[in-house]
Amino acid sequence: MLILSRKNGETLLINNEIEVKIIEISGDKVKIGIEAPKNVKILRKELSQTMESNKASAAKLSPSKLRNMLSDMKKD
Repeated sequence: MLILSRKNGETLLINNEIEVKIIEISGDKVKIGIEAPKNVKILRKELSQTMESNKASAAKLSPSKLRNMLSDMKKD
């Protein structure tokens, strides 16, 4: 892992195509901006982990249980 120190307004460049800029530093929070090509997927790690967890949970459901759940949702 590369660890860098950056000040407000400073930028770092990844592979000459992804730019990460420090937008604001306030207390213990850092606001960053990311410019990247449209084909580059950018997700917060916790969101990615939640999606993987949801996929694993859904994979455990049998198709009939899933159909019943969807049917129950439509009734409400």
